[in-house]
Amino acid sequence: MMNMGKEEVEAEGKNRSLEDFDPQKKPKRNNYAFACATLVSMTTILLGYDIGVMSGAAMYIQRDLKISDVKIEILLGIINLYSLVGSCLSGRTSDWIGRRYTIALAGAILFAGAILMGFSPNYAFLMFGRFVAGIGIGYGAVVASVYIAEISPASSRGFLTSFPEVFINGGILLGYISNFAFSKMKLQVGWRMMLGIGAIPAMVLAIGVLAVPESPRWLVMKGRLGEATKVLNKTSDTKEEAQQRLSDIKRAAGIAQDCNDDVVQVAKQNTGQAVWKELFLYPTPAVRHILIAALGLHFFQQSSGIDAVVLYSPRIFEKAGINSDTEILLATVAVGFVKTVFILVATFTLDRVGRRPLLLCSIGGMMLSLLTLATSLTIIDHSDHKVTWAVGLSLATVLSFVATFSIGAGPMWSVYCSEIFPLRLRAQGTAAGVVVNRVTSGVVTMTFLSLSKAITIGGAFFLFSGIALLGWIFFYTMLPETRGKTLEEMQGSFGKFWAKPNSAEVDGGNGQVQLG
Repeated sequence: MMNMGKEEVEAEGKNRSLEDFDPQKKPKRNNYAFACATLVSMTTILLGYDIGVMSGAAMYIQRDLKISDVKIEILLGIINLYSLVGSCLSGRTSDWIGRRYTIALAGAILFAGAILMGFSPNYAFLMFGRFVAGIGIGYGAVVASVYIAEISPASSRGFLTSFPEVFINGGILLGYISNFAFSKMKLQVGWRMMLGIGAIPAMVLAIGVLAVPESPRWLVMKGRLGEATKVLNKTSDTKEEAQQRLSDIKRAAGIAQDCNDDVVQVAKQNTGQAVWKELFLYPTPAVRHILIAALGLHFFQQSSGIDAVVLYSPRIFEKAGINSDTEILLATVAVGFVKTVFILVATFTLDRVGRRPLLLCSIGGMMLSLLTLATSLTIIDHSDHKVTWAVGLSLATVLSFVATFSIGAGPMWSVYCSEIFPLRLRAQGTAAGVVVNRVTSGVVTMTFLSLSKAITIGGAFFLFSGIALLGWIFFYTMLPETRGKTLEEMQGSFGKFWAKPNSAEVDGGNGQVQLG
């Protein structure tokens, strides 16, 4: 029997051509999926623009409206809490009307918010405008990531799902440039122009997103197999991959594999309260691990102080010894430029290097940058004369901090969290992650000025560096590698609370994923 098996193997080897032994060629990038991801990601450019523009506009708002530092930090940070309304509604809304129309709704709300802020006559009206814009940001931040993950082929999913973070950084840079461009205008007009001009990309998004197709996974969940097949054929690298993706989604939706009708009746899936119970009350070991990994990633991304640096960079540069408004705004443009360049580096390396290596290198670099920044600011604070080298070091470490953040921790929230949740939990799981992200950012940004006064600005960054260290330990132990796995295979990498670079719980090598 053994001899017969050996002869069969040898005969099979002789029949194979040399081409069969060549390494598999990497598929060409799918331009249709690329175009869809680009257009949908415009929703996050508005989040970035709001962060960037408010950092500089805050100086002029405070001078014009004559408000205190406490009111300023509340004004800047409160939009993160306002966005919770949109984040909490986005899961159910996108499951009801679809991902595409939810993104269009986000664009319309963002348009209204920008107009209201641009015409604000006083502080109270400005806060109302930020409330409206916050709802739109909450919707857009969740649904854009979910849509892109669901439409992307596996070969370029990391590349495409990093687009929201790329556009956030592009928006931050545009916000900084807007600060500089309108800073010479009359005080009462300049900051209102900075805020109101954000209505233009919001309008383009609300109209332009109607040109993209609906998510194939949402279509299957609604029983529209014919439409889903067409979308998968356009957004997959090969016909075989499109069939495999359709098969995986049908299995997750409880549709028979031999059912090929254009429209089918789909059994009602766990939605609403049942989904939240499965996530938080009765999760399997794999789902519990996924939830902890996602929420932890969102928490440590924001608690390490990135939004404090981006929003309050003018204050940081002022504390470092830069006094001219023009020089401060130019320094913030440099921050936006470096942040955008390095997020592009991450975009092109996520699918080559993997998620874990980039994330661990990123958080390590952030920790060292924060420690150095804290030291240099403390030296400046305790010196009775200008310490030129410490000023230069402060500027350099702010740039190194945003650079190292952007190569890993920045894009990873949209890439990693949107791909690890199973289909039935994806919208709500992603929404829960964004809630943690925005709450953490809100707490950091609404307390940074008060914290800096209480423990000094150097002490604040020492605190952030300690949080970054805890984040590195968490990521090393809890986040497995997910590169190259399909969305439906992803749960097999979770369930054991000690992450490995390529861990996968597979039953006997037969490809059967164990779900805990």
